Amino acid sequence: MDVVAACKAFVAVSGHGSFTVGAAAARIPQSVASRRVAALEEHFGARLLDRTSRTVTLTPFGREMLPSARRLVELAEAMAHDAERAKLRPFRLAVPAICTPRDLAELVADGRRHGLNLDPHPADPGERAELVRTLEVRAALVAVPPDHATWRTTLGLACHAEPRAAVIHLEALRASRADTSTKRRVRLQPEDDVPHVRDQVTRLRDAVGLQPAQVVVSSLVTAAAEVLASTDLLLCSRAQADELGLHWRPIGGLDLARGYDVTAGVREDAHRIRTSLSTAIGHCLGAR
Repeated sequence: MDVVAACKAFVAVSGHGSFTVGAAAARIPQSVASRRVAALEEHFGARLLDRTSRTVTLTPFGREMLPSARRLVELAEAMAHDAERAKLRPFRLAVPAICTPRDLAELVADGRRHGLNLDPHPADPGERAELVRTLEVRAALVAVPPDHATWRTTLGLACHAEPRAAVIHLEALRASRADTSTKRRVRLQPEDDVPHVRDQVTRLRDAVGLQPAQVVVSSLVTAAAEVLASTDLLLCSRAQADELGLHWRPIGGLDLARGYDVTAGVREDAHRIRTSLSTAIGHCLGAR
């Protein structure tokens, strides 16, 4: 038996002195109100109402139980109101700064379909984890090694002019000592300035004989501008390359990827984000 629903029927019928009027006030059929009150009487083992052909009056037992029934109904209504307010309370989520406004808008819309009022907060990798620790956000999409990730985004190199080759090898950037022209660079953005990405690139740089200055980290805007104005290469996902109008290719000899997972101050928040919004988040991250 639904005790709250039965108490609502009891309070409405007793307040109006009629099953017909009380049921209408409670927005339920008269037969349903009658069944619910009868079930409540059976539950307590005593009659709550005396019924005649025209009126309904409280029994002595009913008069004793009415205040408690009212309190239960009021508490249930208060809980329903609080639940609606909780759903509308912003859920602040730290996300990578690489996420586009369009993708974030789609993520927010998907969150609303799952009862979450998301408030995305773009930030770089180190800042996102710190925001969770200081409780400035409820959850964050954090950078993790790809083999420990919920979402995995393949990385490659992008350039302004379309390459002839299907794969870009870093050794192609190696220049002879006699070559005094500006050497081509691989540009990393802050999102990839994490050990499991940066260290693999620098190890490959050293292995193929590039100079240290040929791998640099800068803001995404600066990096993209340099790539658009030169023959430099941007380390990025295919989705980012498409967004920037660049030509993307895999890196020869290197399987490189960003890895992401979600962390939160409350375990249930992390589970909810990971399960309910997995597809929309993957789209934001360029995971394919």
